[in-house]
Amino acid sequence: MPSLTPSLRQTKKLDAKYLKTTKVPIITVSGTYKEDLKGLHHLPENDLLQDIVLSRAHYSMAIGVAAEAWKNKLDPQEAWLVDPTNYVAGKKWGSIVFTDTIGKILARYPMLKSLKDIVDKFGRQKLPILESITPPLIKLTENIKKPILSFHIAAGNIMLAEGKTVFQMVTDPHVREDYLAQCDKIHAFYGVFDENTKKEFLEKAEKLGKNVDPDRVIVTGPPIDPRVLEARNHKAPWNSNRSLKICLTTGGLGTNKPEIAKIIDKLLPEMQGPQARFELMVYAGTHTDIKDLVIEKARKADISYTEINPIDPAQFEIGKALTLKKEVHKRINTKISVIYHPQIIDANELLIAYGFPWADLFISKPSGDMAYDAIASGAALLTLAEWGEWEHNIRLKFEKHEISQEADLNEIVKQLDSITHSAPTKTSWLQNAQHMARTIEKQDKLFRVGAINILKAVIKLSR
Repeated sequence: MPSLTPSLRQTKKLDAKYLKTTKVPIITVSGTYKEDLKGLHHLPENDLLQDIVLSRAHYSMAIGVAAEAWKNKLDPQEAWLVDPTNYVAGKKWGSIVFTDTIGKILARYPMLKSLKDIVDKFGRQKLPILESITPPLIKLTENIKKPILSFHIAAGNIMLAEGKTVFQMVTDPHVREDYLAQCDKIHAFYGVFDENTKKEFLEKAEKLGKNVDPDRVIVTGPPIDPRVLEARNHKAPWNSNRSLKICLTTGGLGTNKPEIAKIIDKLLPEMQGPQARFELMVYAGTHTDIKDLVIEKARKADISYTEINPIDPAQFEIGKALTLKKEVHKRINTKISVIYHPQIIDANELLIAYGFPWADLFISKPSGDMAYDAIASGAALLTLAEWGEWEHNIRLKFEKHEISQEADLNEIVKQLDSITHSAPTKTSWLQNAQHMARTIEKQDKLFRVGAINILKAVIKLSR
């Protein structure tokens, strides 16, 4: 990729303009969404090209807060979201492709996970992608005077080094050392999920000899898209009179693929015949191989399936609501469905439209986006293998709330039987977990208001 196309040069100017004038400028590093970016600005786009996706979480959390600011329509005056990865060009583009390739390999082969652990231990600040995003990030933000809301620590640290006031969201209930690199700067502010994360932040900063005013570390709650929060209002809790609706999900890099395959193999025999106990929706994200895996297994088992993959489904247009275009809505009347789109914006919108309002139970790794979103939608959770200490913390958090338990891959059908079985006059574990998820604000008062609190905190800094 030698240089930016004329279309992307045009969108880059518009992104810089909106970042400068908006109330809440938002920066993240999640991957690319170049074609949707072109479509947003009414430029020719190709909806079949593959995005590079480094993380769903860094996109979904950022768009969730933007959606809260926009309310009923996409309004650049209220908030604007930019990912500098879209504007990496020339020789530096190779580091983006390399990072994406390595990430997907590590995600699909658990034996290589130790390599990922080394990256997490010694800091992501050394990854080659960071050098690549720095020039476009500095250019995009050079004229911003307001505080900038950051959803990626690398971007936050780059902007802090440039003297920008940054509200950095700590995107998990765990504080990596990267977050502390510039925390002693007076123009550095941090949003954290809960009081325990704030305590951890301040203790780790003190050990590094960094003086941090506790007032610059603000407890907000997690950033959850208001449309995900709304999902619980559109579905009734599960009862034994109907099949159990299960949403099985991967992550931005295609994580947990072997576990996903094993679970599907175990569930398919239970979905034969007219009175199947389970319905299954698989979120394959932007990953063709996971989508193909689901379809191949459904065909071999002779079970009907629906592929949820419409062309350009997301209506992202200034002045209009974030929703699916009317013509792409599809009725799901099969036992298996799979959500897939080669581009992250569309894949995420399909998950919001189809997955969260539908599922009784999510089976997912305990990530800071999918696990929080699943529970915010009023669903129970079975967790797949963890991919870091932060996911360990998330798993324990929801197990404590009695909303989640670890998935037993070898006995997943027996586990589903167990969690849905109830003695006379008593509720099952699943029903109780759904109740706890639907009323979680009684235990965790900040859980459902994180996006609101983040916006309030950033706007307050502007005054």
